Amino acid sequence: MTTSLMPSAHPPRADLGALVAAIGQSVAEDGLVNRLSPEQWDVLSGYLLPMSLDAGQVLFAQGSLDRSLYLVESGSLSVHYEDHKQRLRLAIVGPGGVVGEGGFFSHRPRSATVQAGTASRLWSLSALRHAELANRQPAVALQLAMAAGAVLAKRLADRRRRIAAT
Repeated sequence: MTTSLMPSAHPPRADLGALVAAIGQSVAEDGLVNRLSPEQWDVLSGYLLPMSLDAGQVLFAQGSLDRSLYLVESGSLSVHYEDHKQRLRLAIVGPGGVVGEGGFFSHRPRSATVQAGTASRLWSLSALRHAELANRQPAVALQLAMAAGAVLAKRLADRRRRIAAT
């Protein structure tokens, strides 16, 4: 069941300390690498929206047109592909990871469904907010895009999980 998600309200500058720590502690092969300085994270905090998902809640469905990028602070997300025969789990993304990078860069429908395996806290960056960031703080927008692009490249290089690029 797909649930409509609304980002929760946040102050102009959100505290991203737990997210930055999760990225720094992640040991996942396809984890996000922190390429931002503390000052750049402070700038980025004004563009990210916090989200909370309950276990089982769908973040986005395969085929949807959402282009947001999601950074995982806590919890775990299941990435699965659905065809006419079955549902195939492709990956589990945990703290310090990112999902949505495929649609963010390609402007194409989502290639997989992402669902919370456990209660999760995420930070959302819409394509529109990223464009605003690029106009106002191009170095920050570029660093974030390069980090997300590196994740996408790692996932596409993994032949068995290639479709896990969401």
